[in-house]
Amino acid sequence: MGTLKKFFKDTIIYGLATVLPRLMNFILVPLHTDKLDTSSYSDNTTFYIYAAFFNVLLTYGMETAFFRFFSKSDEKGKIFSTVFISLVTSTVLFLLPIIWFNEQLASMVNLDPTYFNLLVGVLSLDALVVAPFAYLRATGRPIKFTAIKLSNIIVYVLLNFFFLWAIPKFGIQFPDYDNNNLVKYIFISNLAASIVTLLLLSPYFFRTKIQFSFSIFKQLTSYGWPIMIAGLAYVINENFDKWLLPNILGKDINGAYSGCYKIAVFMTIFIQAFRLGAEPFFFNHAKEKNAKATYATIMKYFVICGSFMLVGIVAYLNIFKELIVRDASYWVAIEIVPIVLLANLCLGIYFNLAIWYKLTDKTRFGMYISIIGAFITIVFNYFMIEKIGFMASAWATLTAYSCMMVISYLLGKKHYPVPYDILKIGSYLILAIVLSALSYYRFNTNYYMGTVIVLVFLGIVYFSEKNEIKRILNNK
Repeated sequence: MGTLKKFFKDTIIYGLATVLPRLMNFILVPLHTDKLDTSSYSDNTTFYIYAAFFNVLLTYGMETAFFRFFSKSDEKGKIFSTVFISLVTSTVLFLLPIIWFNEQLASMVNLDPTYFNLLVGVLSLDALVVAPFAYLRATGRPIKFTAIKLSNIIVYVLLNFFFLWAIPKFGIQFPDYDNNNLVKYIFISNLAASIVTLLLLSPYFFRTKIQFSFSIFKQLTSYGWPIMIAGLAYVINENFDKWLLPNILGKDINGAYSGCYKIAVFMTIFIQAFRLGAEPFFFNHAKEKNAKATYATIMKYFVICGSFMLVGIVAYLNIFKELIVRDASYWVAIEIVPIVLLANLCLGIYFNLAIWYKLTDKTRFGMYISIIGAFITIVFNYFMIEKIGFMASAWATLTAYSCMMVISYLLGKKHYPVPYDILKIGSYLILAIVLSALSYYRFNTNYYMGTVIVLVFLGIVYFSEKNEIKRILNNK
């Protein structure tokens, strides 16, 4: 149990690296939805869809490949150096055609040339810091990792408030300030934050002797390219709806949908925090005798925490919507939130299950599963949006992630069986769904009953798990 205690401790620290920046970013949602109309907010969403897509391409699975080979290699310096050199080289090669064909490429992706250049800048800088950030995680330096992540978001948030709030309110003179194109300054803020991050991580660029191994590079890319394809499929699952909606229902609906989607940010934060702590832990712990039992326990508590968040957010949804998305014109899409929350919980379970193909070096299965999810997302959205509107996109997300979760579990049983407590995990998940549905459809504005529902869930978990929780906490 001592290992589990260390895992939860590290995950909490990594969680701060995710939660605090996301919470700071969270306070920008009211600012953005107040200052941008739904059409402009749709443009903001589109920018970050492209950012997510090209970020996966530019890192081509190297981060996960780094963890896999760094954890088991005796030549850790050579692993880091090879990853870093390959990412720098590929980033430079990415920039060359953009310099020559800038306007044509901007037109091809249907972005304003200014937005496009800012996007390229952010993507390039973020690709250069992947290896140093992975090094910090792999060598167990969560505090340093957290501090740099926080520095990035502080710069981003402060500049957002400066450009979108302070300049108009106090009449500050800023060169060529365009009050009719405020969304541009969100992207400028992102670029500035990326520059600060690059500077803070620059000492790690030459942490080891500069050396490149073609044999290691071949192993890394062989392991990583299916991860890249899976990542691209994940981007499709997350963003295809927001790309298709403005073309079918208009930018205003897409902006409202995207704004309400942000209310699910708490579940996303939880999942990201888990991944930051879990991925290096799973690889480093793989050789331990009780590894599979540990993974099973972690899964159970992941589902418990995620289910609690589902029940809690749905119980107080009206409070969250007024805090996060204050402009009532966005609330036309509020009914997507419970479905999106459950979808993201299924995604988190899938990420937890995915350890089987990463530890067995069968990453191609992750690619196959993600492609299936992307196919479901595309087909469901394409055929159903015109029939049931934006709700089709929420249901498509839930369908895709739940299918990916089930497929991964069934394949994992064959290739890397982990003794998950399916009865308890399934019971907690079903209980959370039932209580959330009861809260949303029967007691939507009754916060007293919402609180009772949350306490019922916590009470059931406590009486079921109290003995094991005590053993974990008391174990040194």
